[in-house]
Amino acid sequence: MRFINPKIDFAFKKIFGSNESREILISFLNAMLYAGEPVIEDLEIIDPYLAGQIFGSKDTYLDVKARINDGKTIIIEMQVLNVPAFGKRVLYNAAKTYALQLNRADRYQRLRPVIALNITDFEMFPNQSEVISRFAFKETQRLFDYPDSEIELVFIELPKFNKELSELTTLTDKWIYFVKNTSNLETVPDTMVAVPEIERAFQIANDTNLSQKDLDELQKQESWIQDQQGAIDLATQQALKRGKSELILRQMTRRIGELSPDIQTQICELNLENLDNLGDAMFDLESVSDLVTWLQQHSRNSTDDI
Repeated sequence: MRFINPKIDFAFKKIFGSNESREILISFLNAMLYAGEPVIEDLEIIDPYLAGQIFGSKDTYLDVKARINDGKTIIIEMQVLNVPAFGKRVLYNAAKTYALQLNRADRYQRLRPVIALNITDFEMFPNQSEVISRFAFKETQRLFDYPDSEIELVFIELPKFNKELSELTTLTDKWIYFVKNTSNLETVPDTMVAVPEIERAFQIANDTNLSQKDLDELQKQESWIQDQQGAIDLATQQALKRGKSELILRQMTRRIGELSPDIQTQICELNLENLDNLGDAMFDLESVSDLVTWLQQHSRNSTDDI
């Protein structure tokens, strides 16, 4: 048995945002937002597309959008890639969803709260250990709530969730485990079957229940994400290499004097491992000739890797 990856946009929408997903989404949101308590009793899954009302303003495409029983709107985004300005995009989507509730003649009293639930496959807050973080408007010194604190941001950072199946004790644990690990499973774990909504989610995620068109779309999105992640990783490695080579060039110049353009090029063409090696060997090199000898010994195959 194979399951589609809930972290892929298409799969996430299929599982949580389709016509058959209402009970699944209720259970999921209660787990993510209310510690498994049945606060949400009913909801309506609505069109996640947010058109710009002002000519030229930016359109927005969310993964899932729902209006729950108390009138709140919840927008959900599953984000795999740590792209620039993602945090700003979260704020933009939340503020836009809040503002678009009103037409020109509507009174502000009609505004209802918005919760932006963001699930990330990377760490948003690397200095914090909590898997779930919540943000709302508060006074900065005494931390009391703004009277109309109607926009809330919730983040679930999947890399920080490291529980095994045997450690899953809460509904929240089980749903986070589902999102993070389903694509790596071959059968539905017994502990997950105990929750009817999660069992139903596994049924939707079973790739044998998807049409060929759906499978093709899923494969296309997975390939795109892999390409984008590869490009990000390459850019990161190249930036790291460039920074190291520039630092070593400055240090070597201070230590043994001006370096010729040819020697500078040889240093810049070293791979990361040999740049580290040169950094370690730097204080044993006392002249340009010592550096040239070192480069001759270490430059072979140095460009095979970044």
